[in-house]
Amino acid sequence: MRVMVLWCPDWSVVAALDEAGRSLRAPAAVLAANVVEVCNGPARAEGVRRGHRRRDAQARCPELLLLPANPDRDARAFEPVLATVEDLRPGVAALRPGLLAVRAPGSWYGSETDAAATTCQAVVETGVWDVRIGIADDLFTAEQAARTADVQSWVVVPEGGSATFLRGLPVHVLQDDGPRGRELVGLLQRLGLRTLGDLADLPGDAVEHRLGAYGASVRRRARGEDRALFAARTPPPELEVEVPFEPPLESVEAITFSVRITTEQFVEQLARHQLVATAVRIEAWSDGVVCSSRAWLHPRHFTARDLVDRVHWQLQSAGTVEGAGGALRARKDSGAVRAPVERVRFVPEVVEPAAAHGEALWGTASDDLVERGVARVQGMVGFESVRRPVLQGGRSPAARQALVPWGERPVDLRPLDRPWPGRVPGPAPVRVFAAPPAAEVVDDSGHLVAVTDRGVVSGEPRRFRVAGGVLPWQPVTAWAGPWPTDEGWWSGGAGPTARFQVVGADGRAWLLVRSPEGWSLEAAYD
Repeated sequence: MRVMVLWCPDWSVVAALDEAGRSLRAPAAVLAANVVEVCNGPARAEGVRRGHRRRDAQARCPELLLLPANPDRDARAFEPVLATVEDLRPGVAALRPGLLAVRAPGSWYGSETDAAATTCQAVVETGVWDVRIGIADDLFTAEQAARTADVQSWVVVPEGGSATFLRGLPVHVLQDDGPRGRELVGLLQRLGLRTLGDLADLPGDAVEHRLGAYGASVRRRARGEDRALFAARTPPPELEVEVPFEPPLESVEAITFSVRITTEQFVEQLARHQLVATAVRIEAWSDGVVCSSRAWLHPRHFTARDLVDRVHWQLQSAGTVEGAGGALRARKDSGAVRAPVERVRFVPEVVEPAAAHGEALWGTASDDLVERGVARVQGMVGFESVRRPVLQGGRSPAARQALVPWGERPVDLRPLDRPWPGRVPGPAPVRVFAAPPAAEVVDDSGHLVAVTDRGVVSGEPRRFRVAGGVLPWQPVTAWAGPWPTDEGWWSGGAGPTARFQVVGADGRAWLLVRSPEGWSLEAAYD
């Protein structure tokens, strides 16, 4: 069996730059744990290398664009390449994002060279510029052949020529095996072995005795004797649906009414595969281009009615308003939709097994009624206008609150499981004031109580009051604190603050804050 490997170099950087909308010619690197995981050609030209720490990489290339590692993003971006090769030759195996293998389809296209040229051209037409192909008797040799090919080119190793082709390659090509490969490369170089041919010439029993089973398998690869198999993936089902409008529609209400049947078909299609969608991207097309696109999340899973509501909200909020007769016209402050909509497309971005979203023992009728009622309110006042509170990480009671639109899952919140030093211990206060009123706290001599930078209290709190007649002077019967924090000092924040729990003579408890501006009342425990 002959193997064809297609390689797209620096794929993580390519996918990240595409997501960020940046030029592929910009020097960029993907970081994981503050270490360069992948860098592109312009970055390597400036001296940046894989394994460099952030500071070292920026010292070599000050204009280096640093991008976060995201394996899911890389896999999503590589999916069109997999689908393209799959159309030419079924049985594709995704080795990792940017690298795939398939049985060489030489006889289908006249020769292996013709097959490589056809595949390369098809992938370039999908928008991937740097693609390289290798064909050989085994997977390892085919991958190394692809890595030696030029941009949009291929290398075909003749049958039985794997050992000859591999002999001159340096041993550092084994680094792609991960930590084990890098450790083995370092050992081989210390032993004076510079090429794969040097390793292949060693006695097999000596290599296994010195380097173990992994070393023996690497030696078989270097001799072109590794017949490792790869499992072809099962192509994912086509779950996207769209509804065309002929002629294009200019009314939000008309579009919303016209997509109802399509949304039902979309949900039923997922159900046939025993799936539900928890994230769906809705696209509106006009004149052959996407004029409105948004990814919607759902706390449970989407129904047909949910999708219809999202279409309505998206078209109303994506830069359009309804004119006379419900016709669409663009807002002056947004250029999202400026022409009639010719089709709407539904793309499931996250699907989950339907069994994980089964109904409760007594059903979900009450939840559905609540959601439909809230959806009606959102339809009247706007999707972003109806919000629900969620808890997130933070030091102050106000910082721990977040509001998300009803029907959306909370994302990008501060994690709750962090230590958050300086956070006031529980129980949490009942009321948190949006605009904390000013307050005063004095000691025995009537001087305002202060807190030093080291968290030392200048005097014991004896009396306090809240300005504006909210709370008159009263003695302090018990107090706890301070809990000092200094947030945002690196960006010119408010400066050091300290929180105190105070109980007044009337038995009510309060959370007071001492900041450089003075005292204020942050929350109440009543």
